[in-house]
Amino acid sequence: MTLRPRAQWGTIPWEPASYGRSVLGLPLEVWRPRGRCELLVFAAIHGEEPETTYALSRALRQLGEPLEHAAVVLAANPDGLIRGTRCNVRGVDLNRNFPSRNWQATPVTCRSTIEDPSDVVLATGERPGSEPEVQALLALIGGLQPDAVVALHAPLACIDDANDSALGRRLAERTRMPFVPDVGYPTPGSFGSWGQDNGVPVITYEFPLAATEVLMRDHVPVLVELLTGQLP
Repeated sequence: MTLRPRAQWGTIPWEPASYGRSVLGLPLEVWRPRGRCELLVFAAIHGEEPETTYALSRALRQLGEPLEHAAVVLAANPDGLIRGTRCNVRGVDLNRNFPSRNWQATPVTCRSTIEDPSDVVLATGERPGSEPEVQALLALIGGLQPDAVVALHAPLACIDDANDSALGRRLAERTRMPFVPDVGYPTPGSFGSWGQDNGVPVITYEFPLAATEVLMRDHVPVLVELLTGQLP
């Protein structure tokens, strides 16, 4: 696939489709592939990880033609993204709301920064899959039937792949980040847990803690390769 000249990187030249609405009524947007969907890549299910949206957008804006076999969701939690919160506007951590076997009603905690204790309390939803953003993403996956899903997160600096897939191994080698089977702590109701329950291969691509321009330099080329099927 040819790439666009740098002067044209200011906009995404193709219109997305809407796959639902957020709690605030914002469109949930997906850039669908022209052919069969082999890969879905989504960013910002945690709104306080905007670097994932920025990097994925920059990768998409570099492409000279629509994607053939990959779908892209730039912001799975647009309400959280515009408000700068990990959760959606109901205070629910969407990555603890998926209807997995290990979902728990008990509130969860997260860190304000990576150095802080995990003491910020968030809800997991009134029931598994209660949030419209989660419902819409699951419906999208059901329709697309991708061979694998890559979820972008930050800032744990690893490739988390419980299935030990070839794609996960290639991403770890390409990014020079550790390849791990889990992030080292329980994640009840997470997208990865749902994927394990339902036979959907999920790779969590965790950006490192780094300056924005460093992340763009190091990871946007990887995302371009991933989206175009050219990952070494």
